[in-house]
Amino acid sequence: MSAESTPETRPEDALEELILGAPRRYTRREVIEGAEIDLETGRRLWRALGFAEAGDDEVLFTERDLDAVRLMSRLTDAGVLAPDVREAVARAMAQSLSGLAEWQVGMLVRVMEGQGGEVTPQGSREIAAAVLPALEELQSYVWRRHLAAAVRRMVVAAGAGDEDGTWPLVVGFADMVGFTRTTRRRSTAELSEMIERFGSTTTEVIADGHGRIVKTVGDEVLFVADDVADGAAIALALQDRVRAEPALPELRIGLAAGPVLVRYGDVYGEIVNIAARLTAHARPGSVLSDRGVAEALAGDPRFALRPLRSVAVRGYRHLHPWRLERGAAV
Repeated sequence: MSAESTPETRPEDALEELILGAPRRYTRREVIEGAEIDLETGRRLWRALGFAEAGDDEVLFTERDLDAVRLMSRLTDAGVLAPDVREAVARAMAQSLSGLAEWQVGMLVRVMEGQGGEVTPQGSREIAAAVLPALEELQSYVWRRHLAAAVRRMVVAAGAGDEDGTWPLVVGFADMVGFTRTTRRRSTAELSEMIERFGSTTTEVIADGHGRIVKTVGDEVLFVADDVADGAAIALALQDRVRAEPALPELRIGLAAGPVLVRYGDVYGEIVNIAARLTAHARPGSVLSDRGVAEALAGDPRFALRPLRSVAVRGYRHLHPWRLERGAAV
């Protein structure tokens, strides 16, 4: 019997059942037994997905949970999802999707409040029933588009990667100056507008410049590009766009180029560390680059690079920055 037809069902449980597509039916022990995995593996996967720890005998799981664990087990058995990376894949998916879920719920609440109605369990169920199928279809479309783009990059760049799994990339950090101080001076509505403008501006500029956003963390965005000139152009374009946005504070940007380890949608390695250090050292409104970027852009009339004095930053006693600006040919 569904939650909609059970009078004693609590409103929040009915809403959860609607979203999950099935009622709670199984304990964790029952799920792992049905999927034929061990208890400790089940616990680790649950934690990797970002969910709070729960008792083994709590009835938390639905038929869909059981199907998902069985699918993961089949992928592991088929060699598609190796046991040593299974939890890392779960963490990467959880980090992206949990943030998306929070944003979607906040968006729906604002829609209801904007219509002058009270956010009630019944109203939430009606909106969820109407909107969830469309959101699910849209998410599937966006995922397939990104998957196609990633596969194309992999095919085009075949042979460029090293045996250790690194790829030549330019990495950039763009950081809003004085974000903490700014948040104290702005109302909640103004802060929300600033964050939204920062996200939309950086997304547009980076996409237009043939780059990719790796992640956005509060007041900072991490992006990459395959071509050093594209990365440099993105950094300068970000500065130009932000200067034209009165709602946004100035940016500090750091760029570094070289071999980067790409894993589970994130980037790692010395090049990423150098870009972060340069960002922290940059003056407001400026772009600093490392030697790799400076050498790759040498002779390109679109860019001007001025060497600065070496600096001592965490992990690097003699880091040599270059100030990146537009060249006379632009």
